[in-house]
Amino acid sequence: MTQTTPATRTEVAPAPARTPLLGRLGRWCFRHRWAVVGLWLVAVVAGGFAAGPVFAGLDDSQGPSSLESVAGSDVIADASTSSGAIVAVVRGIDPAAPAVRTAVTDGAARVAAVAGVTGVVTPFADSPAAAALRATDGRGLLVQARLGELDGDALGTATDAVEAELRTLGPALVAAGQADATVEVGGGRLVNKQANAQAQKDLSFAEQLSLPITLLVLVFVFGGLLAAVVPVLGAIVSIAGSFSVLLFFSTVTTLDQNAVTVVSLMGLGLSVDYGLLLVARYRDELAAGREPLDAIAAAWATAGRTILFSALTAAAALAGMLVFGVTGLSALGAAGVSVALVALLMSLTFTAALVGLFRRRIRPSKRQVAAGDTDGGFFWGLARGVQRRPLVTALATALVLIAAGFPLLTMKVKVEDLDGLPRSLESVRVIDTLAAEFGQPDQPALTVVARTDAATLEAWARSLHSPDIAGVRQADQIAPGVATVDIDAVGDAEGPAALRLVDVARTDRPDGVDSWVTGIAAIHTDLNGLLLSRLPYAIMLTLVAMVVLLWAMTGSLVVPVKAVVMNVISLGATFGVLSAVFEHGVLSGLLHTHVVGGISPFVLVTVFAFAFGLSMDYEVFLLARIKEQVDQGVPNDLAVRRGLQRSGRIITSAALLMVIVFSCFLTGRIGTVQQIGLGLAVAVAVDATLVRCVLVPATMTLLGRWNWWSPRRLARLHARLGLRH
Repeated sequence: MTQTTPATRTEVAPAPARTPLLGRLGRWCFRHRWAVVGLWLVAVVAGGFAAGPVFAGLDDSQGPSSLESVAGSDVIADASTSSGAIVAVVRGIDPAAPAVRTAVTDGAARVAAVAGVTGVVTPFADSPAAAALRATDGRGLLVQARLGELDGDALGTATDAVEAELRTLGPALVAAGQADATVEVGGGRLVNKQANAQAQKDLSFAEQLSLPITLLVLVFVFGGLLAAVVPVLGAIVSIAGSFSVLLFFSTVTTLDQNAVTVVSLMGLGLSVDYGLLLVARYRDELAAGREPLDAIAAAWATAGRTILFSALTAAAALAGMLVFGVTGLSALGAAGVSVALVALLMSLTFTAALVGLFRRRIRPSKRQVAAGDTDGGFFWGLARGVQRRPLVTALATALVLIAAGFPLLTMKVKVEDLDGLPRSLESVRVIDTLAAEFGQPDQPALTVVARTDAATLEAWARSLHSPDIAGVRQADQIAPGVATVDIDAVGDAEGPAALRLVDVARTDRPDGVDSWVTGIAAIHTDLNGLLLSRLPYAIMLTLVAMVVLLWAMTGSLVVPVKAVVMNVISLGATFGVLSAVFEHGVLSGLLHTHVVGGISPFVLVTVFAFAFGLSMDYEVFLLARIKEQVDQGVPNDLAVRRGLQRSGRIITSAALLMVIVFSCFLTGRIGTVQQIGLGLAVAVAVDATLVRCVLVPATMTLLGRWNWWSPRRLARLHARLGLRH
């Protein structure tokens, strides 16, 4: 559609003789829009078919078997003939009443008849374990059912059947005259089942809440529905198409259920950002008087190049997670890389096709046409104000960010924390009841497994001399020649005493037999040791990739280093806020968040990688606009003001959308979901306001022409490679 050029419009410079590759790609997709849309529909269908194998291949192991704690857990799993236990907590009854004995015994018999159950224990059984099944207040009892060696559908069917039979105890006891009788069912399998179901419910609700709000904000930003729909449609296509890439990654590394969450988060975030940037730049080119076909070529040659570097930097940041060799982190890295690459390809092709389809309805606003290329505006004024006192502004902003990061100094790291699970989950309440009323802690600090008999292993455990030992439980012969013993530590199962106890048990092992020290404290020690040992390699991979890619985009070695330093300061502030809210309870009542004993290392690495990638996303958006001005011979300070003015609204809008999306995850009831949501929301908000709008203009003003310094050899290499628009 031909755009009317006002009489006051500055004459548009003639288009270059040769349109850059990305510009030609955008123009081709614009022209062949139906073919491109058709190809992406095929990709969406292929992603749907790939989703089945991806879900079927998900694995939730905690780490590589090279870790002793993981190897010990594998030995227990291989030797054990049980798939775990399901327990019913019966309260509000008189255990001495004959009718109670009859109802419980009959119920236990029905549970024992379920296929896959190998044994049921009640307080009325003739067993040494029976005495521990009575509540300390004399008003409750336990019924424990042990499952045989089952897996897959058989395990799920047996679990459901046992749970159903145990729940019939309530009506039976009420009918037996125990009017206050209550029954709650729990156990390890039910905790996982209910927690996973709640996490999926949280994620689904957050997505359903955030998408309509995102669309409304985009309508406000673009001033029209069709322009706003383009980024949202792109996000949907990216999420679906990423499953095909995930299927490929599943042949390289093990994926877990977090990969699906990552696809949703990153697919929505990056696709909306990229669609917003491209459509906004296309409208700018229309406002400058270009025809739609020329406008799409110009927009894709400039904003498309920005997106190319943005996606590559995001993928590089997330690729660092593959270095750790931990299932959960590898899955997150693989999923993040997948969706970043798919979002890149989608935005450069599918978005151009959608713009072609909606070309008659996607127009520049009257404000854009009236403003033209004149200097001025909110972000221009903000940059100019910062440039008046750049040193004071930079120091003050840095101090604010450093102060926000102070709680990070006292942050505790915990692999597993039940405090992050809502007490609305029945299985979690059962865990609390077992500890409070039956003297059965949720989990021991240590579990030692050895190829010996139970009596010998228990004697060894009781011979350990350490003030950190709170108690030794009865050893269990889980298979011929394989026994386990649980050791409780003083204080928390991941506290200092428990961690010291890991070293004690591994130093003074059972004589003459193979043994493994596992349990939550050992897993904590091993995983943290693995993460810390490989963290330098992950950071090095990420930082080198960041510097190389930003150098390739700008030709400067100073700008990438400065960007990395500012991102580190920004992330320090983010982690400080996480610690303040979730560990110290600051604003926890207002935000309805859990107060936990420590932040999971998985959350820390996830927030670091994702926030780093998204921060670089906005860095690239801003630097690209500034570099355009510098390449045209505009002085540094003026280029900074123009760059911020022309990208500030897009960065702020994109950041606002991401803050809305991530904040919606605070509505969840699982602690991990809340922590990731708040962490990413804070990281994006801090980066898009204090860092991009204040700290970047201040530091670039201070550095002046040194912003674009690069060693002569690198400068010549950059010029020879022709990495320009």
